[in-house]
Amino acid sequence: MKANLIFPACLLGVVGHSLAWAQAPGTFTATASMVTARSSHTATLLLDGGVLIAGGSGGNTSDPDAATSTTEIYDPVKQAFTPTGSMTAARSRHTATLLPDGRVLIVGGNSGIVPSVPGDPPLITTAELYDPSTGSFTSTGRLLTGRVGFNATLLANGKVLITGGVSASTESCDVIGDGELYDPETGVFTAAGAYAGTLANLKTGICGFDSTSTLLPDSTVLFATEPAAQVYDPVTATFSLKGAMLVTFLENPFAPDYISGQTANLLLNGKVLMAGGEQEDTGRYNTALLYDATSGLLVPTGNMLRPRGDGHTATLLPDGRVLITGGDSQMCDANNYCYYSGTESSAELYDPVNGVFSGAGNMMASRQGHTATLLNTGDVLITGGAAQDGITPGVPFGGPGGQTGGTNYGSTAEAELYHPASPASPPALFSLSGDGHGQGAIWNPITGQLASLQTQAAAGDVLSMYVQGLAEGGAIPPQVSIGGRLAQILYFGDAPAYPGYYQVNFRVPSGVTPGPAVPVHLTYLGRPSNEVTIAVQ
Repeated sequence: MKANLIFPACLLGVVGHSLAWAQAPGTFTATASMVTARSSHTATLLLDGGVLIAGGSGGNTSDPDAATSTTEIYDPVKQAFTPTGSMTAARSRHTATLLPDGRVLIVGGNSGIVPSVPGDPPLITTAELYDPSTGSFTSTGRLLTGRVGFNATLLANGKVLITGGVSASTESCDVIGDGELYDPETGVFTAAGAYAGTLANLKTGICGFDSTSTLLPDSTVLFATEPAAQVYDPVTATFSLKGAMLVTFLENPFAPDYISGQTANLLLNGKVLMAGGEQEDTGRYNTALLYDATSGLLVPTGNMLRPRGDGHTATLLPDGRVLITGGDSQMCDANNYCYYSGTESSAELYDPVNGVFSGAGNMMASRQGHTATLLNTGDVLITGGAAQDGITPGVPFGGPGGQTGGTNYGSTAEAELYHPASPASPPALFSLSGDGHGQGAIWNPITGQLASLQTQAAAGDVLSMYVQGLAEGGAIPPQVSIGGRLAQILYFGDAPAYPGYYQVNFRVPSGVTPGPAVPVHLTYLGRPSNEVTIAVQ
């Protein structure tokens, strides 16, 4: 819906988002170390531009596998980490999701502590919320099924979809967890509906190991796991089968029974890049696939420069490229004997225009199980992770007795910054004061009247605003939050007759607490804008 709008003359200014660029672009430089060494933790960009680092394992020197409940905040301006409140439970391999109201939902994971009887470390079913205004965590609902290594995806309706992950183990395999939905309004988890195809009945011994979950431009979710990718429709609460999951081994494409450690990124063109991963019998992969929602198929794109298995990261940059860092890898000889080569420090960039990967230099440390977060400054913050050496060259992958690697160096507290060659400011909203705060330049597109105290907006109203910082011709819609609730996006794209500006039309959601200064912010590519206000009746 693109209305013929009246652009109010009172649109005066936008908050400044200058990028102080002191380092050479396309390089890695050190920043402060975290307070606690950790890997398999989470890093969440908050609305104020700080980063919440939560949980993970490696902080306990007497038991390096044990999870921690500690958290800390990274300040990108001061380039410093400071402790904040502790979670209600120690967690590793959990998820952290920024909600529209600025809180962070922490879900599941495991304690990392080996139980007294053989088996996997205990799975955590609890969830909690971090409130940045108080720096504290409070308990919320409980998962129907505990799990680790799963996905949490914020939907366009404000709920959080939980998919996949290991929920149980048998003698022969790991079992996938059923889909669930978390509702921030009720704090309750409910069933999300059965998976499609062979995963429809997980009580029959269907096995799986890993998956990815990606919100698509049409508000459906790509749940990519073996043997075929699926798409979840939140309107009908159903999963439907899509293309087969393929990788290439010895130049032959095939569909493995599982792929562990694959990453997925929604690209600016609306396709999804899925890269790397590993499988027990065939090792690590350097192959990558593109999911096209139009055809529902996954097709090969260029290969990565290095095979990357568990623990690598993939971060979409504002210029449309994807930064790939770290992970574990392997080397193969002329006889196709492959051996584990240890943790990577290398990085590369995927160019979606040409469909190729190119080198992006090396991190200052080898890392797997680390995090990579695009900051409002334009940098990518890389934190923690673990590292280990490779095995002796010439020993087949897996090695005698299941040998997987050499010296394990454990988790690290070290952090660093990647400086993209094409830095970009985060999205920005206009305000009447010109400083990006207070009454927003947000108006009724038919009358041109501002959503102010004199002409208050109401639930269901369509409003318009101009913003800066979106991608030219990009297919990824922004998310607009009004009073902590997501608005329905009706149109986003170039603003007519205003080069360099973008127009966003949206519908005021129901349930917003009325007031003369209801907060509004926009999130794009994971980065939040400044906050302005409107009046809602």
